[in-house]
Parts: sequence; C-alpha cells; structure tokens
Amino acid sequence: MIEFKNVSKYYSEDCSALKEVTFSIRPKEFVSFVGRSGAGKTTLLRLLLKEENPSEGEVLVDGKNIVTLKQKEIPIYRRKIGVVFQDFKLLPNKTAYENIAFAMEAAGRLEEEIAEDVPQILSLVELVDKADNFPCQLSGGEKQRVAIGRALVHKPDILMADEPTGNLDPLHTWDIIRLLCRINELGTTVILATHDREIINALSKRVISLDKGRLIRDEENGRYIV
Repeated sequence: MIEFKNVSKYYSEDCSALKEVTFSIRPKEFVSFVGRSGAGKTTLLRLLLKEENPSEGEVLVDGKNIVTLKQKEIPIYRRKIGVVFQDFKLLPNKTAYENIAFAMEAAGRLEEEIAEDVPQILSLVELVDKADNFPCQLSGGEKQRVAIGRALVHKPDILMADEPTGNLDPLHTWDIIRLLCRINELGTTVILATHDREIINALSKRVISLDKGRLIRDEENGRYIV
C-alpha cells in the first residue's frame, strides 16, 4: 500500500529531516515509528499526507507516486487518510456529535448520511453517552476518542496517529491504544508515531526506528530500541 523509496528531506544545506529512507507498509498493517524528538517521525507523516514533498526519492501509495499529484487531486487523495493529533484539534463550541458531523458536512456529505454514520462512529469509539457533551466537558481520553471518530468519517484506508497519547494519563493512554488496535483489526492500516517505550514494548507489532533522519531498524514484533 505505502512505499518510501530512498526518501530524503532537506530544509537547508545544513538541516536534513530524512536521509535515504526506504520501507514499505502492507495493507491492514499496524506499524509504529519511534525515535527521539527530531528523529524524523512527523516529517514522514507530513510527506505521506502530501503536506510536503521529498527533496529526493519517491512516496508511493497504491502504486502511485503522490509527489506527482495535481493540486486538485490532493483533497481526494487525503480522504484515504485519517489523522489524529496529540492536541485533539476539536472545535470547542461544538459537541462530540457535532465535531464528527462537521467533518462530514465539510466534505459535502448528505444529512441522511450524517444522521446514519455519526451514531455508528460514536458507538465505535464508545462515546454514545457523551454525544451532547462539549470538549470542555470531556476528559483528555474522551477528547482523543472524538478526534479518532472524526478521523474515521471518510472510512479511510489509513489512520495516522502522531503522538496521540502525549497529553494523556496512563489509563486513558491504554484506552486509546486499544481503540487503535480495534480499528486495525477492522481492516484499517494504522501508523502510530510515538516515543512512548512502554506502549511499543507492549504492542508487539512492527516497529520502524529512526535516528537523526535515518532508518536504523525495522522489526516485526519489535521493541523500542534507539
């Protein structure tokens, strides 16, 4: 599904975020990217989301080099990818239901579709009883589950989570990780970027380790070693 071929990203002559990175991700896989701050994890996600282009190399999704996408093709391409951020990025004046519905409205979905899909998504993220709560009335873990629900509105092939537990306590952290695993089991490719050693070591899934922009380790059932 996803291939990075000799990808490098330079911001200046003296500043390189990625150096000759090559890997592939199979459909329905769960892959974690690990490394210290500045290792290149977020840059990889930005390249995959087509927020930036590589300085060298190719980024292929379903066999197509996304670097060559035209501007009008990018919004359609991005519907394949759901994104979850560390800081939730919820609209504070909208309820949990409305935050998810708004993402569908912005994509031009019909009211009938929204009325049918939003309750299903709330059920998946176990927030049916919090549908009418505003973000200020939700715990950190509940906010992140709303954010995950919003990321799922287009039924994406890929879900990317960039440090999704960085602002959460241990209890809510594991709620989110279990939810990501469940989404993966339902057939979505999940890409997790984190520096949480405990999470990685407990998951026993594929781990790609980065250090100073270089891929230094790629292991099935991997552990956090950087």
